[in-house]
Amino acid sequence: MSAQIIDGKAYAAGLRQRIAGAVGDLAGRGVTPGLAVVLVGEDPASQIYVTNKARQTLEVGMRSFEHKLPATASEAEVLSLVQKLNADPAVDGILVQLPLPKHIDTQKVIETVDPAKDVDGFHPINAGRLMTGVPGLVSCTPLGCLLLLQSVKPDLAGLDAVVVGRSNIVGKPMAQLLLAQSCTVTVAHSRTKDLPDVCRRADILVAAVGRPEMVRGNWVKPGAIVIDVGINRVPNPAAGEGKTRVVGDVAYAEAAAVASAITPVPGGVGPMTIACLLRNTLEAACRRRGLAMPGV
Repeated sequence: MSAQIIDGKAYAAGLRQRIAGAVGDLAGRGVTPGLAVVLVGEDPASQIYVTNKARQTLEVGMRSFEHKLPATASEAEVLSLVQKLNADPAVDGILVQLPLPKHIDTQKVIETVDPAKDVDGFHPINAGRLMTGVPGLVSCTPLGCLLLLQSVKPDLAGLDAVVVGRSNIVGKPMAQLLLAQSCTVTVAHSRTKDLPDVCRRADILVAAVGRPEMVRGNWVKPGAIVIDVGINRVPNPAAGEGKTRVVGDVAYAEAAAVASAITPVPGGVGPMTIACLLRNTLEAACRRRGLAMPGV
């Protein structure tokens, strides 16, 4: 068996195009969604990510508001900025780039963001809405995973799903999204007994553990759909001393020989995160004004 490659880059491009069309329609009604991103410190990876977010925000016709604070900024300064953005009518979505410096309480910052503008989907109110089946803003990466799953199998009802990883950012919300699709869901993790056997039961296997190529091909049920959330840098001696390459949490070549469909790394789940951030910003803008969310 040779697995279908789930092209997240292509899907994300199409999603952004549909979002741009919806934003254009809103502009005709006098509404331009705005996304504010807060970056504290000078982490190189975060800076690149924030730059990409700003570029893609502008490309779909939204307004982008960047707020950069030094790594020495106090917790009170960050909270004050978030509160100002909460009150700013031009801002529909607020994203505070993580990780934050160690002297800042990340959870306190997350809980200060207005849930109606929480386009990361991290606020406990939005997490609670997801768990109870009430509409709310959903964490971007698991939402992207669900869209990719549905792109190859629109009806997921009745399937056995295993999510390997239990983080608040991916694992837990992913499990809730799959439950909402009427899957039978198992959340596995580092302390799960007989983890390979648990994975072999899955019609849908989502790997989100942050361990390079931990999920082997013989962990995958023949015909399963594999969603690899991992982005890990590992040494690449073939490219020269000190060089690295990016791999997922799944041993791709092994799994692709068994699965029916699989996301590559890179080019799978990664591109979906920013696209879903823009989708959430569009949704937040519509909800704040009592407008119907366009079908994007």
